[in-house]
Amino acid sequence: MIEWWQILLITIYAFYQILDELTIVSSAGSPVFAGLVTGLIMGDMTTGLLIGGSMQLTVLGVGTFGGASRIDANSGTVIATAFSIAVGMDPQLALTSLAVPIAALMVYTDILARMSNVFFAHRIDKNINDHAYGAININYLCGAIAWGLSRALPIFLALVFGGPLVEALVSAMQSGILKIIADGLTLAGGVLPALGFAILLRYLPTKRHIAYLILSFALTAILITLFGNVAAIGNALDGLLPSSLGRSYNSLPMLAMAAIGFAFAVMVYQRSVNDNDSNTSAKKSTSATGEIEDDEL
Repeated sequence: MIEWWQILLITIYAFYQILDELTIVSSAGSPVFAGLVTGLIMGDMTTGLLIGGSMQLTVLGVGTFGGASRIDANSGTVIATAFSIAVGMDPQLALTSLAVPIAALMVYTDILARMSNVFFAHRIDKNINDHAYGAININYLCGAIAWGLSRALPIFLALVFGGPLVEALVSAMQSGILKIIADGLTLAGGVLPALGFAILLRYLPTKRHIAYLILSFALTAILITLFGNVAAIGNALDGLLPSSLGRSYNSLPMLAMAAIGFAFAVMVYQRSVNDNDSNTSAKKSTSATGEIEDDEL
């Protein structure tokens, strides 16, 4: 059961997150942050981060071009996290059965918000011609309210009236005839983050930097295996020794991979700078026949 104050706080965050995504861009309007905030409000931050992080990876390579709308991963994360914690739903199942479909449906509210803002934008154009500068501020705020309501209102209605439906769905998927479908959706939930990476790699210059990709994959596999074995040895020694070793190696693989990724990024950046400098110098140099190829003459 979701308490009234939880619904209120989640609705306020839903109103704010789209405005942050469009203006401030402080990352408060991202799926992982949406999972963090919703999980914090619902009392289970781990589940919130799991759903938010999975949704973030799922849409990692999805972007908007021009005025196009995309799936609203933030709203999907908010609703999936809230119901997953409230009814005890498996996070992977909530990801596929709630977060992704709701994120897709919220495209229509995004389009409605854009249409509303076109109306207010034309009113602002008229205010500028009429030198009605006070009305400009009012219409600007009306546009912001339209954006906020496009997320807050559907989430509010879903949290207030969607509880019984989700509880019945979870009950059917856990022990009813839909259990086979639920198992398939749970499996798909584990695949979705990989799909996000695949979409991202499709747009990145992977072919040009394939050597870095292969080397990074190999180093990641080696480091995970190495530190995993070290952690296993440490846990075994903890069971044999009278006092605990008091050491944790869980964060070392991520730190090592982050350092390696940063090093590769610096190498690629320096190479691109050197290539640009070389091309500039070549243009300004003389040719083999002694002619100046620059436009200095």
